[in-house]
Amino acid sequence: MKSIAITTTSFAQYDNEPITLLEKNELTITYNPYGRKLRKDEIVELCQNAVGIIAGTEPLEADVLEKLPNLKVISRCGTGLDSVDLKAAQRLNIKVLNTPDAPTLAVAELTVGLILNLLRKVSIMDIAIRNGKWEKLMGNLLSQKRVGIIGFGKIGQKVAELLVSLGCDVIHYDIMAVDTRTTSKRVELDELLETSDIISIHISSKAQIIGKDEFKKIKKGAWLVNAARGGVIDEAELYGALKDGYLSGAALDGFEQEPYTGQLRELDNIILTPHIGSYAMESRINMELESAKNLLKGLGLTS
Repeated sequence: MKSIAITTTSFAQYDNEPITLLEKNELTITYNPYGRKLRKDEIVELCQNAVGIIAGTEPLEADVLEKLPNLKVISRCGTGLDSVDLKAAQRLNIKVLNTPDAPTLAVAELTVGLILNLLRKVSIMDIAIRNGKWEKLMGNLLSQKRVGIIGFGKIGQKVAELLVSLGCDVIHYDIMAVDTRTTSKRVELDELLETSDIISIHISSKAQIIGKDEFKKIKKGAWLVNAARGGVIDEAELYGALKDGYLSGAALDGFEQEPYTGQLRELDNIILTPHIGSYAMESRINMELESAKNLLKGLGLTS
């Protein structure tokens, strides 16, 4: 029997169909036993005999792939491929597949939820009441706010669609010209930073796009949301901008190091979530099933 590894932090918790599909093809499955993102040495140990991996965001870099002699297919349970060394995979004749559509609505809805939470200070007042303090804090309307979206792929466009329906003026920046049906206008990054009331990041790489220089350009009093990858925002600069009140608030669903244990936890004007963009049950089920089918397709098996 062929062996595969599922390295995501969780898999098939709400629908067993992906596992049934894999087992029907007589595949032996090894699971991530840690419930967190794997380190490089753990990937090598877990996947040593695997012909296929259903992967999360763990680092599948050249030095890891070269130690997996049987590997033929990597099926990403998710959108981004920045955690996979694609050149090394090509050199080693490893097929790489992903699930670009399944998580779109889940991430977009989470983004809108985080924005509304920030503007109405829901989390702050919830904590206050639990601590015995009854205080009504004044918030802000989302309607009529200018929202700048950085990264205008499938998720960025869905966020724009939802926000336009809520009365927002949406602009976007992407390194590529994107053919879109939304009313969002493409602008340069500097203009987006300088004029947006709310900035939402949806790029698919880990490259830092908001660093020290960019923080200086962001409109004072703005809100910043990252529901993409960790590392795209300089977390130390963000801490300073929030602590001194230059930014009104922020929400992060991705961090440079996960699990996150850093100083942003000290602040009450930031919402921190543990990389749950795709964790809507319906979306997660579809994404896991699609990743299983992709793996089988890559191995030349039936789904």
